This record gives sequence, structure tokens and C-alpha cells, in this order.
Amino acid sequence: MTCKHVDSAELRVPTPAQSVYREDCTQCFDSIDDPTGLNVCLHCFNGGCCSDRNHAKIHHESSRHPLVLNIKRKRKRTKREEPPQKVSKLAIVAETEDDRYDTTTEVRCYECGIEVVDKSSGKLSAVVDGVLRANTFAKQAEVQAWEQEITACEHTLCLEQEPARQIESQSLGHCSMCDLKGNLWLCLQCGNLGCGRQQFGGVGGNSHGLKHTELTNHAVAVKLGSLTPDGTADIYCYACNEERTDPELAAHLGHWGINIAEREKTEKSLTEMQIEQNLKWEFSMTTEDGKELKPMFGEGFTGLKNLGNSCYLASILQCLFSMPAFAARYLHPQEPPPAVPNPAEDLETQLRKVADGLLSGRYSYPDSDVIASEDSPYIPHQKGLAPAMLKHLIGRGHEEFCTMRQQDAFELFLHLLKLVTRSQHTSPAHDPVKAFRFVMEQRLQCISCNRVRYRTDEQDNISIPVPVRRKLRVINSDETDEKPKDEFEPVTLKECLDTFTGAEEVELTCPGCNSKAGFTKRSLFKTFPDVLAVNARRFELVNWVPTKLDVPVVVDDEPFNLDSYMSSGQQDGEELLPEDADTSAAAQFQPNAVAVEQLEAMGFPRVRCEKALHATGNGDAETAMNWLFSHMEDPDIDTPLDLGGSNATGTSTSVDAGSLEMMAAMGIGAPQARKALKETGGDVNRAVDWVFNHPDDQGEMEDETAQADAQVQGISGEKTMAGNSDLPAKFRLQSIVCHKGASIHAGHYVAFIRKLIPDEGSHSWVLYNDEKVVKAVDVEEMKKFAYVYFFGRA
Repeated sequence: MTCKHVDSAELRVPTPAQSVYREDCTQCFDSIDDPTGLNVCLHCFNGGCCSDRNHAKIHHESSRHPLVLNIKRKRKRTKREEPPQKVSKLAIVAETEDDRYDTTTEVRCYECGIEVVDKSSGKLSAVVDGVLRANTFAKQAEVQAWEQEITACEHTLCLEQEPARQIESQSLGHCSMCDLKGNLWLCLQCGNLGCGRQQFGGVGGNSHGLKHTELTNHAVAVKLGSLTPDGTADIYCYACNEERTDPELAAHLGHWGINIAEREKTEKSLTEMQIEQNLKWEFSMTTEDGKELKPMFGEGFTGLKNLGNSCYLASILQCLFSMPAFAARYLHPQEPPPAVPNPAEDLETQLRKVADGLLSGRYSYPDSDVIASEDSPYIPHQKGLAPAMLKHLIGRGHEEFCTMRQQDAFELFLHLLKLVTRSQHTSPAHDPVKAFRFVMEQRLQCISCNRVRYRTDEQDNISIPVPVRRKLRVINSDETDEKPKDEFEPVTLKECLDTFTGAEEVELTCPGCNSKAGFTKRSLFKTFPDVLAVNARRFELVNWVPTKLDVPVVVDDEPFNLDSYMSSGQQDGEELLPEDADTSAAAQFQPNAVAVEQLEAMGFPRVRCEKALHATGNGDAETAMNWLFSHMEDPDIDTPLDLGGSNATGTSTSVDAGSLEMMAAMGIGAPQARKALKETGGDVNRAVDWVFNHPDDQGEMEDETAQADAQVQGISGEKTMAGNSDLPAKFRLQSIVCHKGASIHAGHYVAFIRKLIPDEGSHSWVLYNDEKVVKAVDVEEMKKFAYVYFFGRA
């Protein structure tokens, strides 16, 4: 039986710019390693499982794309190896996918009902070959992220080429100093062909490209085998000894008779080889005495692969999906997947995919591809899941999270909460971020006239300062000249909270009595969340550079009471400041001159300094600096501070009820939504951005005289408030994100989560270290140095 679709006009070989999802399903983590394999659509290259969930068939029914390529892969069994010594950036592995796996493929047609279509018929041969040769989506995303780190230099930007001449074609060309025909680098200045360096893993090279540079001082060369019609290629500057980009690459190649549009990539790029090397070796988990920790498997005990410096993402995802709110929102194994054209580009689909992957236990089992040596009782860890599609969505359009660099886990947490809240939450689904939300009440009291002002702010986390007390050191005469490492006195969580909620003085002019004596300011909880997210700030300015300090914070496993941090609100006999106090104070705001000078010395522009000081009560430089670090991505960060208020005229603008409903579905309260829509001319998308760029602005109530007490009025007219004020407010530590390293942008992140262990019937701490999941030891020590704490209401 012949398939009528093999010559379809829609069948095309994937271009280098197209995503090919040929490793795992776009809607679950079933993959080509499963017995039934993966069906890759030959029309749009979506990957769909064909197991009991059959997302491939669901894709066909919605897209009407008939042809798929079924790919099955089986790992060739290997013995566990020890990791090698660290290799250089350019080193690669000789082992190919064919060396590691046995792969089989079949073309199937859903519409014709043919299970095995002749792969040589029609256009199939070229399309199938293109799918198998293409980079997977995960690798393509990694390559693009790494390539974003590569920039041009003066040698590529100011390249002067010698008179043009025709050089040998790629098929006939060889190194000018030897007979090598692979790993060839073209000198863009004179057209010389030289072989590259010999690289770990067997890639040939006699370093004649480098020799040419030493003889001629010609700096810039391009790897011919890496050229693609899209204009990408490996470009190396020997003068800088770095990979570079060339904005005029097409013209520079055309000078030597090479039409880049006709080129075909035949060799791996340096970035692709680097990624392979980075991801090859797996390191074991051991205790201090060298004993390996026992791996854990089952529901809720699934690890995440490191996608290249992605441990900050893995640790936050593990903590979030261990919480009931996120599990209830996204774990729906019995429901059909969202009907969207491109599941890989849909945040809802990818969050459901991760929830199912982490919580179902479907993928949590020992890696059967690895066997222990005869003299070792080693139990293999699981393979772990690769959340490449979610990482891509989280990082898309974000200057930092789109890269392959290590990032701040707490900043990632805040960014992810924004994305989740902005996404659709159609009834009966609820925004899981509501579990984190609560209200803080700030009390300002004039030192001179004692009148007060209350302001409430909705928040989803607190960032607490950790008091620093250095231990006294006794210097021994036999100590070396090397600077000793500072040691610090431990502090309790209560000390940190006392500091966070303690009273402080701020420099503001009183609108009631015009005194410049200042105010006392204190912030306390008006309501409490279901989950309290706490960032412990262990930083100190050293020569105006934020430096991480290893100050131990003692946190018990037992519930602790936050009742004493509850605001009691306005008291009898307290006189309120005039209603225009906020506007008057803003208009008379004078930034702390000393703090401005210190911040400017650190390199911050004056506009940002003033904005940070205004937002933090005009206090010290360190508090303002911390605010700046968490608001660097704000679109209006360089917009001068508006001290007069945007609605000073009091002009009333009507707001469309439908727009209010849309923003309410995103979890944005009516007062904020109303203010945002007025500020943005009714544009919902711009209004959403305005809300997240003005988190302290509680918006406008319909009744202009209503007291702004952070009560969020829903569409139904019922007034609700984020969090609740029920007492006692007892919280227990549920999970932590720990970091090792001198900087939050380097080192390694892991998560510890308090879990019910099925075999034991009791709760214990579990360590999630990328794909490795083990019962934790020495948790008390790790808790002292956690970076992010998640406390659940007890």
C-alpha cells in the first residue's frame, strides 16, 4: 500500500533555524528511549509520545499532519566511569550518538493507516535524513544561548582584507601546510587555509592555522565546516584568543569567492562540542567519609538534568512543585492537554509537563543503561528530566535567564512568579502564586508632632537582612601570610525578623507640621500567606562590591510563631497625617546625600539612586543597593522619579469592565487594574506591565474616599485581602535552596525538601542535586547557610 502524502508540498527538510523536537514529547517527558519511541511530525517537527497517552495522535487530530517519523533509541550498556581531569573549553568527546545508542526509525502515516511507509519514497529520504541530522530543540537552545555570549572585537570589526583571489573549493581544499582536509580554518585577511588545533577526542589538527597567525599576525579565521546558509559560523580571533562574531561575515567570505547562502554545515561547531563535553560526565553523591548516599525513587522523587549552569532553575522548580498550590494547579494527569498550536511554546503546557514529570513518579527509576562494576554496590541514579522547553520559555526575552550563565535562584523565583501570575487561570483553576501573597503594613510617625500614617503593600516574599558579627581571631605566629577566612557568630531567625520589622528613622519632611526632624518607620504583617518565601541577605559591601558572607542562621524544624510580628493597626488616640501626606512628602522628598554619593561611587546613575532611596524610605546605601539589584530589569528604571503623582489633576477616566475582568483572571486586583488601565489608555498588555513595574501602588478604589488599606475589590464586589490574619500564625520550614560559592552568579545550587518518606511513614529531608535525589544527611548544617527559605503554615 502506497502513501499518497510522500510528495506533499508541505514536506520540507528542516532548516537550521527550525526547532526539531526529536528527544522528548512536547507535552510529557516520554521520549525516544521508551519502548514505543517518539513520533516526530514530518510537517512541523513536533515530538509526540505514542505510549498510553498518545500525544502524537492528539497532535495529528488537531493539526491534520499525516506523516510522522517514529524514533526508538536504546542505550548501549556501559560500566560506570570516573570523571576525567578538567578539560579545556575546546576539548571534545570522540564518542558519538551512534557509539552510545542503537537507533531505529520508521515512517508512519496516520491518515492512510500505514504503519511502515517506504522511507525512500517521494521526499521522505531527504526529510528523514534532515530530521535525524538536525540539532534537537534542547541542543539548539543551548547553542543559541552560548552564542549570545560571543561578541565582536576590534579585529573582526576593523578587518582589512588583501586583494581577492579564488581559493580551492571545500571538497578539494586542504591545509596549506599539510594534507588535512577537515577542521580547516580560512584566514579572512589573506584567504589562507590552515588546519585547527588537535583536540581531545580525536579531532585531527596540526595547529597550522595558529602557525599562520604567528608568521603573519593575521588574527581572524573562520571554520569552513561550521558555515550555515543562515550566516552562522565559528569565528576565532587568535589575537584575543577568543571566539568572536563578524557582522560582515557574508561580505568577507564573498571576497574570497564563497557564497555563504550555498554552504552546508558539515562539522560540529566549537559550541556544540563544548556542550557535549560539559554534559558527558556524571558525578556521584557521597558523604564526607566517602560513602555514597542511597538514591530515592518514586512519586515526588524525580530529578532534573543540568542543562548547563541550570541548577538555579532546578532547585526552585523542585521547591515550587513540592507545594500543594502548584501541584493542585498543574498536576492533571487525567485531563487532556491544552489545545494549543505549538505546545513547546505554551507556558501552561510546559508547567503541566514539569508537574507530571516531577510528581507522578512515572520517570523516577534507576538508570538501567548503567551497570555497576563487579566489586561495587553502586546503585545508579535516575537519568533525570530535561526541562529545556520550560527553560526556554522562562528565559525568552530576559537578558539574564536566556543565557547559559549561572543565575540568582531568588531572582529566578520572582521572575517565575510573575510569569505564572500573568498566564491564564480560567475557572476553576487558581493562580498558585496566591499562596505566597500577604499584606505588610507600614507605619510612619512624625518625630516632632507624633501624627501617623499607615500604608499597606501586597507582597509575595520578604528579604531579611542577616546581622553580621565576626568572631575574634587569635593570630598564631606560625600562620601563613595568606589572608584568613572570616568566621561569623551564628544568628537566629528571630534576630533576622526582629531586624527586618524593627523601627528605623527616615529623613522626610512632615506634611502636617513641616518639621524636618524625620519619621520613624516600621513594617509589620497585616496578613500572613500560606507559604512564606524568605530570602536571607548575607552580603556586605567590600570596596563597594557586594560580597557573600557565610553567616550561619539557626532555623529549627519545629513550628515557630509569628504573632508578635502582626500589625495592630491604628490605635485609639493616634492622629492621622493629612490625606495628601503621601503627595506632599513626595514633593518635598530630598534624597539622602551621603547615600547618593555612595551609590554613585558604585557606578549607579543618579536617577536610579534617587528612585531606590525613595522606594526604600531614604535610608542607607546598602538597602537602596539591594533594591536596585532586584529591580534592574524594570522598564522604567531609568525614568526620572515622578514626585508629583501621575493623577495630580484628579481627572477621572472610565475603565472598560471587560478589561478589568481579563486582569482579574490574571490575579490582579481591581484597584491596581483600574489604576493601571487609566495609566496606559486602556491597553491590557501595557497595563499588566505597569502593575508589575509598580508593585507598591495599590491602585484606585471605585469610591475615591475609600481608605486605601490594600483590600482588593473583586469583580463580584466582595472585598478580600491577600493572605489571612488568622492567629496563631505558626510556620514550619518546608524547603530550602542552598548555594555554595563566593557569588550567587557562580557555584552550585541544590534544594532540600521536607518530605513524607513512604517506606518510613515519617517526614525527613531529601536532597535534590540536579538529577540526583537522595535522603539527606547533615541538613542542620546546610540549613544554616540556605539562600532561600520556604515556610508553610503549620
